[in-house]
Amino acid sequence: MRCPYCNFGETKVIETREAEDSDVTRRRRECLKCNKRFTTYERTEMLDLRVVKKSGEIEGFDRNKILNGIVKACEKRPIKTEKIEKTVDEIESELRKQETTEIPSKVIGELVMEKLNQLDHVAYIRFASVYREFKDAKEFEKEIKKIK
Repeated sequence: MRCPYCNFGETKVIETREAEDSDVTRRRRECLKCNKRFTTYERTEMLDLRVVKKSGEIEGFDRNKILNGIVKACEKRPIKTEKIEKTVDEIESELRKQETTEIPSKVIGELVMEKLNQLDHVAYIRFASVYREFKDAKEFEKEIKKIK
């Protein structure tokens, strides 16, 4: 680890803490040359997930797409941002537990729907109407009956 102050290549770790509910390790370090202290954060490197779209096209996983979809579904609902972030974290965690790094978009969509159903029924219906491409009110009614 290089010192951010003098760029010297040797430091010593003074303190290490595991962050709660996260895979981040916080380390307090001291430069062996200039004796200045600084903090580093270490995160476990995750394998890149890839999404297999309906068309067969493959693209990199983008957690922001899930976040934006859930935020839009939860618009004007009494749901805190922290709760939405936690939901996206749970979804990403479940996807990373899959046996493969290539995840069909259908699996992601269904997982988002499952989590939204637990989070807020109105947000769930909003997301489902777009995700399942509802054509008429009967499809809305059918989906509402499922959550009752």
